[in-house]
Amino acid sequence: MGTPATGTYTAKLTDGPLEGKTITTEFLESGDPRPRLEIPADTGAKRYLYTRGAGLEFESSEFPERPTTVDYRYLEAVFD
Repeated sequence: MGTPATGTYTAKLTDGPLEGKTITTEFLESGDPRPRLEIPADTGAKRYLYTRGAGLEFESSEFPERPTTVDYRYLEAVFD
């Protein structure tokens, strides 16, 4: 698990070009899941923007108040 101050969780990408994939990311310093994620595409100067959805899963006995998995919905592709 990440640093004790923030920790990590699994971001589940529920739709869009990365549908079905998961990534591990850190909580904000406040302990909240990130409101959005920018994920670089495999090639080119493109990133996928995902925003936090409503789905949360809590499976940690160490930090029961923090979700272990958070759903993210596709918003748009951003080009540099």
